Amino acid sequence: MTVFLSAIVTALRALARNKMRAILTLLGILIGTAAFVIVWALGSGASSFIGGKISDMGSNMLYIFPQPVQHSGARSKAVGRLTENDGKAIARDAVSVAGVASFLNTMSQVVAADKNTQTAVYGVNLSYFWIRKFEIDKGDLWSETDELVKTKVCVLGPTVATTLFGNQDPIGRIIRVGRAPYRVIGVTKGRGTSMFGEDQDDRIFMPIGSFRARVMPTAPGRVDMLIAASTSEETTQRANKQIEEILRQRHRIRPGGDSDFKVNAQADIQETQRTVTDKLFILLVGVSLVSLVVGGIGVMNIMLVSVAERTREIGIRLSIGARERDILVQFLVEAIVLSMIGGALGMLVGSGLIVGAGLALKWPMAPQPGALIFGAVVSMFVGIAFGYLPARRAAKLDPIEALREE
Repeated sequence: MTVFLSAIVTALRALARNKMRAILTLLGILIGTAAFVIVWALGSGASSFIGGKISDMGSNMLYIFPQPVQHSGARSKAVGRLTENDGKAIARDAVSVAGVASFLNTMSQVVAADKNTQTAVYGVNLSYFWIRKFEIDKGDLWSETDELVKTKVCVLGPTVATTLFGNQDPIGRIIRVGRAPYRVIGVTKGRGTSMFGEDQDDRIFMPIGSFRARVMPTAPGRVDMLIAASTSEETTQRANKQIEEILRQRHRIRPGGDSDFKVNAQADIQETQRTVTDKLFILLVGVSLVSLVVGGIGVMNIMLVSVAERTREIGIRLSIGARERDILVQFLVEAIVLSMIGGALGMLVGSGLIVGAGLALKWPMAPQPGALIFGAVVSMFVGIAFGYLPARRAAKLDPIEALREE
């Protein structure tokens, strides 16, 4: 222990004698460690941010789309259909499904007095709001009776409400969607942007029957998509299987035939997101470790120069009784101290940049304890790996030859 402490003191004195050279060497380790800490935090923050956006949509959701299918014959044609009755059958017969929402949407020009805007208009049923976790901030939702009689009522997202009415209360006001007047009965709470960059507050909701009758006519009961919610995250796979069985039976699809629909589970999207972010994280960490290796090469070069400059000093120490191990430890500790100081400064700089970037981007970014511990270990390892060759060269010097050096 005494030898080790003495080597640390000697290393600090040697670094103090060549401040500029030591600082320039520290920069390589500092930049590499800072990059490593930042990349780790960025990967963790991005994964949490995207994962949170997906979770906000509901981890137990299943999206059911019509799927074009080619039929053989003299005249081939594409077939793909989903209806509200399909959704009702799923809600009734699939025991692992808690609810199903029907969905139609389009872009439309919306006018209120002297204000107008183009926004997304959604025709949905009441189940859509609780399945997609949309909450009402002002007013209320329409009733089941409104859905049956296709009442001309709507619920606005906060972005649309602000665009059309500013600071005024929109509840009870009349807007025109296309050519039809609609009465505003509610405003949703803000949701922000989705994981796909879409403003979830820039949209209008109305009963799907009213939408189909006045905004975008479709075939009776036809929908763009069905959104189902399983009873829990654990029953999602069972719900998926039950939905497929019910729809294949309803659509009279023969065994072995291609389905005219496709079911995507939110859990599959989450798994894909985790796989992509994990691979990207590993790639970025690898790149940052390369910069640490470059810094380590800088440490090795400086230590070789230091050995060359202090050859006579090494010869004197060997001639008065110092062992090869003492010389090896002295220069190896000097390289480790140099790397550890650079690593510590890099972690401080990286942590500061992470906090600043998190505040600027409004991402859940923070220095990760694992990154700081790993960064310290890697910095020490770089000092050992790239300091060993110069230290061994110093330890193997011939004392007589070393004393002849001027």
